[in-house]
Amino acid sequence: MDQEKTGELIRTLRNELKLTQKQLAEKLNVSDKAVSKWERGHGCPDISILSELAGILGTDISVLLSGNIESKESEKGNMKKMKFYVCPKCGNIITATSDASIICCGSKLTALEPRKAEESERLKVEDIGGELYIHTAHEMKKEHYISFVAYVRDNTVTVFKQYPEWNIQITMPVYRSGRLVWYCTKHGMMYQEL
Repeated sequence: MDQEKTGELIRTLRNELKLTQKQLAEKLNVSDKAVSKWERGHGCPDISILSELAGILGTDISVLLSGNIESKESEKGNMKKMKFYVCPKCGNIITATSDASIICCGSKLTALEPRKAEESERLKVEDIGGELYIHTAHEMKKEHYISFVAYVRDNTVTVFKQYPEWNIQITMPVYRSGRLVWYCTKHGMMYQEL
């Protein structure tokens, strides 16, 4: 841990929250002198309060320890670069427009890497008079099913959550172009262009 970088980050995040050193100190049950010392790079927070400090500052412990928040300005809001994260324990689906540090059920998640679906794996897409009808014969059992289907365009993402006992039958408006992305619990994430 670089104490100076971590201290500078603590100061930056505290100021963004419009907290004084004293207010932050009170929330952590430490002295304002301790906060001042951290921010000047002359010490670091005790490990026992790192989690609470990260929570108050709205960040992650690993970010605090590195003292660095990587800016993804070039990817900001670009839906075509949408990343999907799925928790293997609870099935939670989390999205981000660039790489993110995501923790769910105590585990750090990595972004799913979609692969282009083979012809036999592709979802069936039909134009039914101004709407797209998306369906598949994919097995939908508890041990093997499609967890979600998402339609990704340059400015919009629509996620359709699926459950093991459902057959996939999705209707949505016809758009000029986009990408269908889905997650199979056995075969991972796949996509096809529309």
